[in-house]
Amino acid sequence: MSKPYFAKELSELPTLQDVVSRSGLQLMQDIVDGDVSGPPIGETMGFWPVLAEDGKVVFEGKPEFKVLNPIGTVHGGWYGTILDSCMSCAVQTKLRQGQIYTTLEFKVNIIRPIPLGTTVHAIGTVHHVGRSTGIADGEIKGVEDGKLYATGSATCIIMDGPRPE
Repeated sequence: MSKPYFAKELSELPTLQDVVSRSGLQLMQDIVDGDVSGPPIGETMGFWPVLAEDGKVVFEGKPEFKVLNPIGTVHGGWYGTILDSCMSCAVQTKLRQGQIYTTLEFKVNIIRPIPLGTTVHAIGTVHHVGRSTGIADGEIKGVEDGKLYATGSATCIIMDGPRPE
């Protein structure tokens, strides 16, 4: 299930027209399958999507030395970034062709430190998607130890994307 999603050169991200030409679920599945490159933040932070279903997205990550804070633990920003990604991408799976979204707010509850080099899954699950907002929650769980490391919640705004020219 571990497959980085950098299928193309990082400068070859999909255009906004490419994004809105697919349903949100199809876009996420194309990223998981490597047919469309994912955003470079995943490579920077060390995580990538491994599953995209209707209303659910799973990212896999393994925090490395480069994401530690001054006291030697995984920086809270890493937890926030992977949770924002899985939760908002779960909302993405519910979008119709032509729609886009962005995160309005998210909250993270760190339960325990992730040991360096531990592979985790960040699981985002949708609870509501309406005309203008989507709400999802997320969990970071250890793949091998099954421990819950963090939880989160997110609200996304849903908008119509640009119309084809």
